[in-house]
Amino acid sequence: MRRLEVIGLENLGEVRRGDSIARLILKGCSHNNVALTEGDILVVAHKIVSKSEGRIVRLAEIQPSAHALELSRELNDKDPRLLQIILSESRRIIRKGGGTIIVESHHGFVCANAGVDLSNVGLGMVALLPQDPDRSAREIREEIQKLSGVAIGVIISDSFGRPWRLGTVDVAVGVSGLKPLKDERGRNDRYGYELKASVAAVADELAAAAEPVMGKRGEVPVAIIRGDGVEIKEEDGSVKDLLRPEAEDLFRHF
Repeated sequence: MRRLEVIGLENLGEVRRGDSIARLILKGCSHNNVALTEGDILVVAHKIVSKSEGRIVRLAEIQPSAHALELSRELNDKDPRLLQIILSESRRIIRKGGGTIIVESHHGFVCANAGVDLSNVGLGMVALLPQDPDRSAREIREEIQKLSGVAIGVIISDSFGRPWRLGTVDVAVGVSGLKPLKDERGRNDRYGYELKASVAAVADELAAAAEPVMGKRGEVPVAIIRGDGVEIKEEDGSVKDLLRPEAEDLFRHF
């Protein structure tokens, strides 16, 4: 019987700039009476990584530009200070309308607000995505392996909306110790049909699987995933492997 298990780590405490996420996770495992095992995948909410890396901004300290003020008027008086931060985190604006702005972030993510978020950081504060989420995931993985002797994989997750469906889904914004895609093209299914388009976004699937346990209120910022279909690799993957090339992206060319 194939099985996948998701274990949430509660009560990690408030994360502050400079904190070691790896040490907090290991401490959380001890408090939750959970032992990491070889091959586990850790899904880590980006907020605690952003907090530890100082990627938190006070809105009161932001002076909006003329562009941000103009956008605010276009977007139903969306806070121009927030828009200024979004612009600073973006390569370009892809879509805008109502109170929504879709951009391409400096990471290459096409998403709402460049991943800038006001939840779970304190009133008047916003969280930015880690500058290099793959590097952040790698540092967490390497420190955990150094401290515990256990080889694991790490996914840093965030909630993204989707252009074709309502609701958000957690996806990977950084990965280390696993391949984010599983390509089965060229293999045959059980009936002998050769698969033509079977490329599964494994890192996104695992991030989404962890979300029902982690929730949206910041109480469970880390989940351990273990079981069938979970496979770590010594070589690093990259979240960039998940990004659709612009030439193939109908959303950006519509």
